[in-house]
Amino acid sequence: MIGRKQEIELLEQAYHSNRSEFIAIYGRRRVGKTFLVRQLFADKFAFTYSGMPNVSTKVQLYNFYRELQAQGCKAHSAPKNWTDAFFMLRELVASKPEGKKVIFLDELPWMDSRQSSFLPAFENFWNAWASARNDILLIICGSATSWIVKKILHNRGGLHNRLTNQICLQPFNLKECEDYVKEMNLPLDRQQVIEGYMVFGGIPFYWSLLERNKSLTQNIDLLFFGRNAKLKDEFQELYRSLFTKPEVYVEIIKALGTKKVGMTRDEIISSAELDSGGKLTGYLEDLENCGFIRRYQAIGSK
Repeated sequence: MIGRKQEIELLEQAYHSNRSEFIAIYGRRRVGKTFLVRQLFADKFAFTYSGMPNVSTKVQLYNFYRELQAQGCKAHSAPKNWTDAFFMLRELVASKPEGKKVIFLDELPWMDSRQSSFLPAFENFWNAWASARNDILLIICGSATSWIVKKILHNRGGLHNRLTNQICLQPFNLKECEDYVKEMNLPLDRQQVIEGYMVFGGIPFYWSLLERNKSLTQNIDLLFFGRNAKLKDEFQELYRSLFTKPEVYVEIIKALGTKKVGMTRDEIISSAELDSGGKLTGYLEDLENCGFIRRYQAIGSK
């Protein structure tokens, strides 16, 4: 595994601790959150489930139930709500052998569909059962970073201050991209690694798509401009997967993209033709939390 030394150390400490641990891992899509957890705990999961996008609560619950069955749960009827589902999960995990039991819930934001009552049931699962034991390692993941930040990190209800740790997984830096290129045996020199970094950033998934028998230029052409280019619609897909109303976020990004040195709030409002109400603050915070933009204060400005 390339990089991630601090994250691996933190997760291993949580696994070997003498108490139950609750860890949130978040970061932008394609950055390697799921890969990190699955590589580290490949044969140690007591239960793992990945939320499905854009499905009803009924479908989500049924798939959760099928995973429970596949991983050892003996319940004969599907849960009617998330409270029932988490009780089934309790029974499954309690039946596992002694030792730390790793529960991995991936893409958690997708489980919290409208009127699903997912969050109260999840809060009860941790507060009333898991946290009272000393053998649970609960790891949650999500690409919708704004949801993780608002609903988990800044929770003012039953999950307030319940996290025992958090990991904001960052893209690879330039050195880690170079290490990854070497690991993949890609014939790229340092100049080409820098050029690739300018195109793909530090997102491991994008680098993993490069083919050894093609030059960097050929790979870029194939991935973005070919007839069946894998990343042709990535820009739109990225925002659609994270936000229920992606159009506003895209307009803000496009506005910021017209100026090299950033924009003030008023300039964003004018360029993107947005209202100056409180919603803009939320949009900007969501984009910042998801790693698309950053805010900074110029020296001397108020």
